[in-house]
Amino acid sequence: MNYLGVGISPGNVPVYHGTNPMVIERRVSIAELLLRCLICVLSVLTAILLGNDSQVKEIFSIQKKARFTDMKALVFLVVANGVAAAYSLVQVVRCVVSMVKGSVLVNKPLAWTIFSGDQAMAYLNVAAVGAAAQSAVFAKLGQTELQWMKICNMYGKFCNQVGEGISMAVLASVCMVLLSGISAFTLFRLCGVKKAKGNSGW
Repeated sequence: MNYLGVGISPGNVPVYHGTNPMVIERRVSIAELLLRCLICVLSVLTAILLGNDSQVKEIFSIQKKARFTDMKALVFLVVANGVAAAYSLVQVVRCVVSMVKGSVLVNKPLAWTIFSGDQAMAYLNVAAVGAAAQSAVFAKLGQTELQWMKICNMYGKFCNQVGEGISMAVLASVCMVLLSGISAFTLFRLCGVKKAKGNSGW
C-alpha cells in the first residue's frame, strides 16, 4: 500500500529507520582511537615538560635550583600522566587490532574492564591536575597570611614551563572525560544488545 509516496508496513514486516548500527560502531571506534592517541601524546608531552623543568638561580652567591620534584603535586602529575600514557598506548594497540580484525564490538567482561580503566584514568588525572593547579597558584600569587612568597618572581622560566605542562594535562584530562563517556556508551549499548537478544523469543 502506498499513500502519497510513503510506504506503509502491514504490521508484520520489520521496518528499520536510521543509520546502520555497524556504521555507528565504526564511527565510535574511530573516535575512540583518535582520543586515545591524543591522550597518549598529550600525557607524554606533559611528563616531558614537567620532568625536564628546572632553573638555577643565584641568591646571595648561593645557587638554588628549582626542580619539579620540589613540588609533590607536580610529581603526582608526572606519575599520573606517565600511567595514562602507558594505559592509552595499550588501548591504542587493542583498538587497532580490533579494527583490523573487524570485530568492533567487544564482549561484556572486556567492555566492563575498559570502562573501569577509563574511569580510573579520568579520575586520577583530574585529581592530579587539580592538585598541580592549586600548587601553581600558590607559587604564582603566594600566600601572605602564611608568609609564602611568590616563587614565580624568582623562577620565571620554571613557572612558565610548569604552566605549559599543566595546560597539556588539562587537555589530556578533557579527552579522558570524553573517552570515559564513549566507553560508557559502548558498554551500555552492548548490554542493550544482549538484553534485546535475550528477549527476542517473546
